[in-house]
Amino acid sequence: MLDKLSDTNTYGPRVRFSCVYRPARGVRWPLRVRDEGHCLGLPQSVKSYDSGLMITMGTFRAPTVADTRRRAASLTLREVLFRPSAKGYLGWEELSDEGQVAVDETHVGRRVREIRSFRGMSLTATAQLAGMAPSYLSMIERGLRPVNQRATLEALANALRVSPAELTGKPYAPTDAASEEAHGHIFEVEDAMTAWRIGEVPDAPARPWQQVSAELDLLNLTLRPNADYAAQGALMPSLIRDLLVAASDPKRRTAALVGLIATYKAVAYFAHDLGVAGLPVLAVERMREAAEELDDPVWLSYAAYQRAQLISGTNRSRQYDLAVQTAQVPGARVEVHGLAHLTAALACASRGDADAAQTHLTEATALADRIEPDVSPWMQTNFGRTNVGIWKVSIGLELGAGAKVREIASTVRPGGVSKSRQAQFWIDVGRGLLTERKHRDQGLAALLEAEKLAPQKVRNNVFVRESVAGLLAQARREAGGRDLRGLAYRVGVAPSG
Repeated sequence: MLDKLSDTNTYGPRVRFSCVYRPARGVRWPLRVRDEGHCLGLPQSVKSYDSGLMITMGTFRAPTVADTRRRAASLTLREVLFRPSAKGYLGWEELSDEGQVAVDETHVGRRVREIRSFRGMSLTATAQLAGMAPSYLSMIERGLRPVNQRATLEALANALRVSPAELTGKPYAPTDAASEEAHGHIFEVEDAMTAWRIGEVPDAPARPWQQVSAELDLLNLTLRPNADYAAQGALMPSLIRDLLVAASDPKRRTAALVGLIATYKAVAYFAHDLGVAGLPVLAVERMREAAEELDDPVWLSYAAYQRAQLISGTNRSRQYDLAVQTAQVPGARVEVHGLAHLTAALACASRGDADAAQTHLTEATALADRIEPDVSPWMQTNFGRTNVGIWKVSIGLELGAGAKVREIASTVRPGGVSKSRQAQFWIDVGRGLLTERKHRDQGLAALLEAEKLAPQKVRNNVFVRESVAGLLAQARREAGGRDLRGLAYRVGVAPSG
């Protein structure tokens, strides 16, 4: 039942479970490590386990022959965990090989606790630095309260002096074939991004422009709007090389540089959503280089907006300054001015400044009214009245509206925007509804609707994972039924039931 990995490590001997478990219906979880050790007859020095399904012996002593004999004499782990008639039955069921997902804590709170302990910070001191009550932080660390707002995540990151990405645990382990494929392309995308700057020409033959243009349309009109990370990852490395080669041709230079801006934008959000550290910033820098080559305020302002949008969440003040600067740039398109105001509003909301957030929302609304179509097709920004409504839901959630986001969302008809933006709308609606027990079923339904629209986006969203993990921690096992357990498995926070 246990496979020994090595005789010693930094903390003592290590062993690994040879199979994976999930709680049976109606049974609270996770199983405590000391219960596992008791079932196996292991010494009390068994203290912890990690996401690789390892349990680690403490430094007191290694297992002895007597320990082995006690284990052999005790009920086996399988009997105790899986046989209801066994004395001390703990109510766990074994998963098939296809369902091997770790059942240890996967919530942000666990990583907060680990980093806090590593830094030697007390819970009280950390809570004070993050601007929250110690009791609330304790519940976060134990998984009893999800981290479902940017402000909370960023406050904890600032208190612990780490990036928010350190707390989210991204990139997440793939839970399906598409996610596995997307992760498999990360290295290729990074290689294409770091190998060539704007103006450098790869040693590759020029492809017919019609083919390159068709692939560019596929990326920008289909794959990115649908948040298909796997297909984007497969296409972008070769497309970047082809566009750099095309940019060396004076006849294709402008179109190729604009295409590079669009492709680098796709890279930025591909990397951001999957949690590839550093790559979004590099992609924005490449966008700026291409815009400078074009020397056009339309593209310079567009690159500046992307910089503001993708800046680290721990520096909302700087994000606000950059967004306001972009909103005032002469020569920029109305879409860029409007999106810059929306980014400024989100920065204000993350800092709890509701009045300033509303001011920028009002500006964005006025700009959206100036656009003839409800959703602008330019650069697939989706800017318009519908998208402003979706942003209002997100910003209301950050300002603590909770389940009241339903009132804000009631006026929004998201069908006209991309599937990615529609999914974001339902993610935020679901997150808000799940803050109140009476709206739990509606909140879960909203998350499932988001997953139906853009599964890869939903399964890589930290706030979805937190919301689902919170449901599992707070509710009885049967709460939410098959839908909850299925979603939990697919987002990687619990095995399916």
